[in-house]
Amino acid sequence: MNCNGRLVELTKPKIMGILNLTPDSFSDGGKFNNEESALKHAEKLLKDGAEIIDIGPQSTRPDAGFLSSNDEIERTGKIISRIKKEFPEALISLDTFYSETVKFGFNEGIDMINDISGGQFDDTMFKIAGETKLPYILMHVNPSYETMHHKAKFEDITLEINRYFSKKTNELLEKGVKDIILDPGFGFGKTVEDQMKMISETQYLGFGKFPLLIGISRKSFIYKPLGKSPLGINEETQKLHMKVLEQGAKILRVHDVTEAALTIRQFCEKTEKRL
Repeated sequence: MNCNGRLVELTKPKIMGILNLTPDSFSDGGKFNNEESALKHAEKLLKDGAEIIDIGPQSTRPDAGFLSSNDEIERTGKIISRIKKEFPEALISLDTFYSETVKFGFNEGIDMINDISGGQFDDTMFKIAGETKLPYILMHVNPSYETMHHKAKFEDITLEINRYFSKKTNELLEKGVKDIILDPGFGFGKTVEDQMKMISETQYLGFGKFPLLIGISRKSFIYKPLGKSPLGINEETQKLHMKVLEQGAKILRVHDVTEAALTIRQFCEKTEKRL
């Protein structure tokens, strides 16, 4: 990946640590929504083993408050540039579905775009992504903000996701986006059964053409069937992380970096033994 002029290898899986600037995210809302607490959390994520910090100014959980791009920009403030100054080795991803927020983030120094909407909530997103030349994370999701959490009925979830990826990656390439990362969209409008199928068929998602990002951290399809809380499923989550790593996943988007780093280390040791 060419991250703002810096070439990043994905031969070894990487960890994307989540930094929510929101007051209403489902498991850590309000913890890091000022500059000092956000900076301290970024430092912890990096120390624990994250190489990418995913900054999210807007919660996309069900029933979250809706923010405009101006709201996102105001909430983000100088956090991006401060992290880049304090931790120049960190790669910064900006979690937004607004092209105006992307422009702001690009001027502040972000290294990649994480758009949960696949360009569907802002018609100019793909154009702006192409202009920035930043890597773009393409997520599978229902076609509107209002319907993104509606449980859709898919005849074959893997086939549906691959059709979507095929169409959207072609559009992105036409707009000049060269580095595309695929996110199958766990937690967005899919049944528990579909999401478990996505785990078991990770190797078939995206046809192996682009790197795959998996974001299952603290997701309800894991904790609700077990009758647990989002914070009580680390062991189960790491087992699923291992499954997707064994099928070629390149980036894990997580809240709990230490545990994910251990899983990646175990995965790499197993891989080396096979060789």
